Amino acid sequence: DVGVFFGEPGQEVPDPYFAGEGPARKGCIACGGCMVGCRHDAKNTLDKNYLYLAEKYGAEVLAETDVTDVRPLGAADGSDGYEVLTERSTTPWRKRRRAIRARGVVFAGGVLGTVPLLHQCKERGSLGRLSDAIGTFVRTNSEALVSTTASDPKRDVGKGIAITSGVHVDDETHIEIVRYGDGGDGLSFLANVMVDAHPKVPRWALLVAEIGRHPIKFLRQLWPFGWSRRTAILLVMQHLDNHIRLVMRRRWFSPFKKTIDSDIGAGDRPPTYMQQANTAARAMAKKLGGEPSSILIEAAFNLSSTAHILGGAPIGRDASVGVIDRDHRVFGYANMLVCDGSTIPANLGVNPSLTITAMSERAMEKVPPKPGAPVREPIVGVVPEPLYPRSPDPAPKAR
Repeated sequence: DVGVFFGEPGQEVPDPYFAGEGPARKGCIACGGCMVGCRHDAKNTLDKNYLYLAEKYGAEVLAETDVTDVRPLGAADGSDGYEVLTERSTTPWRKRRRAIRARGVVFAGGVLGTVPLLHQCKERGSLGRLSDAIGTFVRTNSEALVSTTASDPKRDVGKGIAITSGVHVDDETHIEIVRYGDGGDGLSFLANVMVDAHPKVPRWALLVAEIGRHPIKFLRQLWPFGWSRRTAILLVMQHLDNHIRLVMRRRWFSPFKKTIDSDIGAGDRPPTYMQQANTAARAMAKKLGGEPSSILIEAAFNLSSTAHILGGAPIGRDASVGVIDRDHRVFGYANMLVCDGSTIPANLGVNPSLTITAMSERAMEKVPPKPGAPVREPIVGVVPEPLYPRSPDPAPKAR
C-alpha cells in the first residue's frame, strides 16, 4: 500500500513498471517518509504513473486548480457535453477563472473533493438531476489511530517502510503498524494521553482527570521535537457496517457560505473508541518503553477520526438509493462518471487504495473509445514475483 520501488537503495533505474513507458525510479532507502512525502523518487505516486502516462499521451493536467461548477451544454442530461468552470486554488486573488468544454466528465476528487462539488452543483441547479443520495453512506473504514512514543530521546523507530505489517486481532479488527519517519513532528499535536471509555462518565472528563493525575506526562507529550522519530503508530481498522452523512450547511466560521459538515443520520455511527486499539497501544508501549497516546478529538469531543474516508456517492439500482450505477455512471446524466473513494460501498477493514484503483479501472474499461480515435495497445507492466507467496503458482482465479 505504500507503493515504493524496492531496487538498490538510492540507485536510479529505467522505468521498472510500465514496460519502459514510465519515468525512471530510485530504490527505496527506508527513510520512513512514504506517507508524509517521499523525497527520494522511490514512491509510486500519481505523477509517476497515471498522470505521467496521461500527459505523455496528450492529456493536459491543470495543477493548482479547483473546479467550481459543472454545467450541461444544450441538452439537460449532458448528452451535448458540459462546461466545467475552474479557478486557481492557491491564492485568494487573481483566480484565473476558466471555462472548459468537454464531451464527458469524470469526478475523481476523493470524498472531500467530489461530494462537496456534487452537493454544490445540485443546490445551484447546474446539475439538478443528481440524486438526493449524495453524501450518504460515508464511512471512516471504522478506524482508530493510536500510538506509542518512546521515552528515550535517542530511540529511533522512524527508519524503514512506512507500513510494514498487520495482524487480525479478532474476526472484525485489523491492526497495522506504521511510521511517519523523521520530519513529521507536526502530527504530534493530534495525539495526547490515552483514556478508556466508561459507561457513565464521558471521556472528556476522564481525559481531564488523567491530565490532573499525570501533569508531567501530559506536558511531556506536548513536546513535538523528535516525536515522529520516536513514535510507532497503530492504524486500527474494522469491516463493521457503520456510516455518517456529509451535508452542506452554514457553520459558525462560515456564516455566509455553506461548507461541508457531517450528520450521524440513520444506522450505526462510526466508533469513537475501540478497546482493541487501546489494548494494542499499551502492549506496544511496554515493549518500546514509552507512553501510549490516542487521537485527542476522539476523547475530548467524542468524534471519530480516520485516515481513509470513503463513500458519499453510493452505487445503487436507481437514483432513489444511489448516485451512480454499478458501472460508476451518474444517474440522470450522459457521459458522467465518479471514479474515486466516494464510490466504495463498505468499510473494508484494510487500506482501500487498491480497491479504489480496481473499481475505477473497471469503470474506465467500460467507456468506449472516441469514434475514429486510434486505440492504443495496453501497457503490459512487469509483475514482480512475490518473495513469500501464500498461494500456489498459478494462483486460482477469483470467481
